[in-house]
Amino acid sequence: MASKMFLRIPCSAVRLVSFKPSMRAPALRAMGTLQGIPTDEEQATGLERHTMQGLKKGQDPYSILKPKHYEGTKDDPHIVPCIGTKRLVGCLCEEDNTQIVWFWLHEGNPQRCPSCGAHYKMVHHELPH
Repeated sequence: MASKMFLRIPCSAVRLVSFKPSMRAPALRAMGTLQGIPTDEEQATGLERHTMQGLKKGQDPYSILKPKHYEGTKDDPHIVPCIGTKRLVGCLCEEDNTQIVWFWLHEGNPQRCPSCGAHYKMVHHELPH
């Protein structure tokens, strides 16, 4: 009984949907203002918009890009951004080491890790907002 009902539904649905020859298909329109789909810059708001504008200017306002690689020598120390005058830094002295060597880094000249001797320098960092 149910199979007969399912066989009849498509036929009746086709009769209801079929177009008369005089009917035309509706005109296709673009989204919104007929100018197409808005770009990411046009529809971004808030922090996303601020980030996109900063990236256009070559800035990285929220530190979302990969940091530059530093050698860790006295001439090319690892840069540590900070909003205060001191910061706690953890150094993995060897690549496969499981212990972290923690030390305080103060503003001014580069300082060495007490275990491996890598140099770190703290740089004052302004908050974007």
